[in-house]
Amino acid sequence: MDIHVHDDAAALGAAAGREAAEALRAAVAARGAATYVVATGASQFATLASLVAESVPWERITIFHLDEYAGLGADHPASFRRYLRERLLERLPRPPAAFHGIDAGHDPAAECRRLAALVPAGNFDVATIGIGENGHLAFNDPPADFETRAPYLVVRLDEACRRQQVGEGWFAGLADVPTEAVSMSVRRILATERIVCSVPDARKAAAVRGAVAGPLTPDCPASILRTHPACALHLDRAAAAGLPGAAAGG
Repeated sequence: MDIHVHDDAAALGAAAGREAAEALRAAVAARGAATYVVATGASQFATLASLVAESVPWERITIFHLDEYAGLGADHPASFRRYLRERLLERLPRPPAAFHGIDAGHDPAAECRRLAALVPAGNFDVATIGIGENGHLAFNDPPADFETRAPYLVVRLDEACRRQQVGEGWFAGLADVPTEAVSMSVRRILATERIVCSVPDARKAAAVRGAVAGPLTPDCPASILRTHPACALHLDRAAAAGLPGAAAGG
């Protein structure tokens, strides 16, 4: 991983958004079109705000949604489709070529099959992602499935993941958080030419340390990012606090 440590979350997001925009522009320039995988959650606030302020040929970009809770409607306050509508799609100067949102409200397994028919045969061009407090990638909680080639999975959310959603204010209490979600698989996330990973906040420091300096293991799903040839990890100083000195100084 190419590790960048920034003074704060705002600087982190500005740099990550610029990098994602540059990669999208380069992909469109090279091939005439691009594919983009987008994450949600509090870690992506500043990154998406920076990205939508950039000049990007969205009309040539197909956007894929990373994950979504099972059983939530698109207008639920915690719905990631609502998040993307408000923080990305409605802020673009032009509509994207397509947006493949995840609707896991009624039949998550059928939604996985529908989405599998839409993903490209080759790699995605760009993904903006985060790392969970428990080290998850998308909603692939530990121990994550590192082997499946299925593009999307129905996954169970562990308690640590669900408590994170309460702590970030998306739900009033643990009982309100769904126990299942549809998530892009780890292998499908890795099948991306350029990954831009944004991880702010001290509460992510242990997960960041595990991802960067711990064993490569499904028990820390984000550790597999170390195998990717073009992954940039953008941290603020609080998230980087647990890293060994050499890694934290990038």
